[in-house]
Amino acid sequence: MEQNTMPRVSLRVSIILHFILVRAALAADGVESSLAGGLKTRFSRVFSFGDSLTDTGNLVRLPAARDVPERRLPYGQTYFHRATGRASDGRLAIDFIAEALELPHLTPYLAGESAGDFRHGANFAVGGATANDAGFFERRGLKSSVPVSLATEMAWFKELLQHLASSSAQEQREITASSLFVVGEMGGNDYLIAFFQNRTLDEAKTFVPGITDAIRSFLTELIGLGAKTILVQGMLPIGCEPRILELFKNSHVAGDYDDETGCLKSINELAEQHNRELTGVLDELRLAHTGTAIIYADFYRAVTDIAASPRKHGFGGEPLLACCGGGGGPYNVKLTARCGGEGTAVCGDPWEYVSWDGIHYTEAANRVIARGIMEGQYTTPLI
Repeated sequence: MEQNTMPRVSLRVSIILHFILVRAALAADGVESSLAGGLKTRFSRVFSFGDSLTDTGNLVRLPAARDVPERRLPYGQTYFHRATGRASDGRLAIDFIAEALELPHLTPYLAGESAGDFRHGANFAVGGATANDAGFFERRGLKSSVPVSLATEMAWFKELLQHLASSSAQEQREITASSLFVVGEMGGNDYLIAFFQNRTLDEAKTFVPGITDAIRSFLTELIGLGAKTILVQGMLPIGCEPRILELFKNSHVAGDYDDETGCLKSINELAEQHNRELTGVLDELRLAHTGTAIIYADFYRAVTDIAASPRKHGFGGEPLLACCGGGGGPYNVKLTARCGGEGTAVCGDPWEYVSWDGIHYTEAANRVIARGIMEGQYTTPLI
């Protein structure tokens, strides 16, 4: 069975997604809704932000990223049969969301040449992007390899909005009010910078308030520009990432591994702390901006559910094993190489795997994660 023969997101899921998002938007206004009424509402565009879990081709267009592995196969092999800049063998969760809304895959902001390229929205996410700006890391003696933060992505969005509707502020607000905004997981790279530059878990935990404050500022600015429906993804379970498990495998005792998933509990506590603070921020924003629907997508639970019961979700029995690796051992990860590099190899059945390259997910996993979000299984407030 080949991955690209798997069925597309069904019409039923598309309808459910419309219903969930429309109901959330109407609930923010205190208006009752019905399924029939919800189906009449369409989002004219989707604008997405984030890092490599959401990037559909911006990183590979940066001058500083001429040699990143996302530029070449086996990235993109399953669905596109070529490298597109996506950090996966195929589609990402944002691709499945666009498909469910019956919209084309989003054009990466750095790939567009005219307003017509963005008539269905745009993707501003960049692989390696951080929530905090470069100064945050410089003050701590750390270095970010990608010069893009949430502030950068916001500046790009405002430039594009001006380009799409330069005639009036009212026209710009009509665009933002009729669009779905997807803010992908942000902050993961901030923490990974600390881990891969030999900083402690305790130091990484001190990053949480700064990261959630950056997300708060970003969302506040989006709302100020007229956004009415925003889907915000939480932090993934970092302690379930094969490269992180390989990095820390000699420094954690057996009791630190979760019996159900095999993930590192102490590392996941960081993600849980992040998500507690993030959901608190979202609650505050909901109270302050009652006319905007702010929907939380529980990325953490979506992934840990798969890790705990991989076969239930259609995967093989090794959810913490990277498909594209070469390190052997319990995680098939080689820390000195990346997928597509010398000494690595890709598995023959990526649809059986959750992790693509030890950090990012396979198309099959992205499909399951996206479906869980679209069907409302991992979204709050509950509809």
